[in-house]
Amino acid sequence: QVQLAESGGGLVQAGGSLRLACTASGRSFSNYAMAWFRQAPGQEREFVGCINWGGSTTYYMNSVKGRFTISRDNAKNTVYLQMDNLKPEETAVYYCAGNSRADMGLIMLFARDSHVELWGQGTLVTVSE
Repeated sequence: QVQLAESGGGLVQAGGSLRLACTASGRSFSNYAMAWFRQAPGQEREFVGCINWGGSTTYYMNSVKGRFTISRDNAKNTVYLQMDNLKPEETAVYYCAGNSRADMGLIMLFARDSHVELWGQGTLVTVSE
């Protein structure tokens, strides 16, 4: 069974950058499409972006396009979320997620929480004014 562990969260000033990492234990990481979600205090968890198995395709929510970049290194069993020009309203717990299903398109794999097969424990990102 693959398990996910996020790292890299912390405190950053508005306009700053942070890179999160999500490392998978176990084998077959390259079989999983991966995604990042976030949950701000008092709000529902929301989709941030995702990447396909080989890393050739990514999708992002509109508000982070051009500022956030998802990448992966299958040799290191790790997926990354590079966040630039962060905003205070992006303070949240950031979660990585994985799905190995082959019968759905990339976006649909993470369209609902119930579609997700793997969740990390989350890492807190705090963006100060």
